[in-house]
Amino acid sequence: MRVGVDTSPLIQTRAGTARHVRGLLAALRDRAGLELELMSFGGTGRLSSVARDALWYPVGLKRRARDLDVLHCTTFRGPAGGRAPTVVTVHDLAILRTPESFPRWHRLYGKAGLVRVLRAAEAIVAVSEFTKSETVELAGIAAERIRVVPNGVDAVFAPDGHRAEGDYVLAVATLEPRKNLNRVVEAASALGVELRVVGARGWGGVDVPGWVGEIPDPELAALYRGARCVVYPSLYEGFGLPVLEAMACGTPVVTSRGTSTEEVAGGAAILVDPLDVESIADGIQRAIASRDALAPLGLERATEFTWQRAADSVVELWRELA
Repeated sequence: MRVGVDTSPLIQTRAGTARHVRGLLAALRDRAGLELELMSFGGTGRLSSVARDALWYPVGLKRRARDLDVLHCTTFRGPAGGRAPTVVTVHDLAILRTPESFPRWHRLYGKAGLVRVLRAAEAIVAVSEFTKSETVELAGIAAERIRVVPNGVDAVFAPDGHRAEGDYVLAVATLEPRKNLNRVVEAASALGVELRVVGARGWGGVDVPGWVGEIPDPELAALYRGARCVVYPSLYEGFGLPVLEAMACGTPVVTSRGTSTEEVAGGAAILVDPLDVESIADGIQRAIASRDALAPLGLERATEFTWQRAADSVVELWRELA
């Protein structure tokens, strides 16, 4: 079976979508009867991004996929139709739910192309039940066309290993509005604790103290292990990989009530109202105080998420379509 896989996220970002592609490809490596053709276009700049959305996905990728058994687009960007059955992965639908949080070009693509691509796909992969429900509600996709395949956690995120020094709480997020970092800063300041923030510079004018930028995964794992807790009260997520990574490192987590991160945490995290600074601050205090109870719960929960399990589900779907 010849399957084309869009690997463009590996060019564009090191955040969640890139982690998803890397983890899935690693788990698919050397599988019998499976021939993968990795496809991408352009570079990291804005012009490349526009060219991918406007030309490569709707035209170039469709042409390259003509002789494949299945085409798998690893984000909601892809061609609207084509000879090969198409699978589209939806990580979240924040672009439809909160379009004001995104740059102008992303809003334009979300309005013009996203729903059209989803409706044309033979099948859709959603990374959580929350994202499946959002896809049904916001894009009008029938629930039976959507397969829920949760992300896995990379092996580097484990409880054993080097721990960063210091007395700090950690946030891991791109600097953009829906990550809610300004309220995290306020909560940490109110408690008088050091905040360290890891993630790419994004958009929306978000700039926070304690930001250390993007770092290699072994350094990030050390920061997870050394943190008193990880704070992730995002306003909207389709999955929330930092929640899973922190739990896999044995670190208590504070995250938002009522979104996909609550689903991922599965009862192993402190849940807070992300719009309430006092709630976030109280969550940090409770997570630190409950470390001995939360850490084993998080470790156990994290074992349920593996890239091998995700790859098994995806391959099963491909074989059904081919």
